[in-house]
Amino acid sequence: MRLTLIAVGRARVGPSALALAHLYEDYARQLAGRPLGPLTLKEVQERRALPRAELPAAEAKLIRAHLPKGAVVIALDSRGQQMKSEDFARRLGQWHDQGREAAIVIGGAEGLEPALRDEADLVLGLGPMTWPHQLVRLLIAEQLFRAQAILTKHPYHRDLRNENE
Repeated sequence: MRLTLIAVGRARVGPSALALAHLYEDYARQLAGRPLGPLTLKEVQERRALPRAELPAAEAKLIRAHLPKGAVVIALDSRGQQMKSEDFARRLGQWHDQGREAAIVIGGAEGLEPALRDEADLVLGLGPMTWPHQLVRLLIAEQLFRAQAILTKHPYHRDLRNENE
């Protein structure tokens, strides 16, 4: 399986951004050579000065240009379905078994274009809170690594609910 993370915007600079980028790269590196990996990051950014209302459509065009042909599209949206790590891993495992690639999309500050969100195979929410884009990249990379651990029964992921019963 190949995983592509398409993110609107560029990585910021500064100590905290560098720390988040380092952690993201660590998870991405660990996915390389594993069944769910590798994880490739594609950053897109609309360079024209557009009214805020027009940004999602312009960004969606850039995102679509980077979607691997035939890939499963996972759109991140605060209104999306919230899943347990095990369920997310199971879904990724099914797509892996079908020989599909997956593209995970992080929209810009104005959110994803509704049509792009509607076209997605899965609209995934990380909760109702607003998260900085750099942190979302890290959270997704960690969840992909965790999914890999769940699917291969690696001890990285522990389901504490079962241990405490």
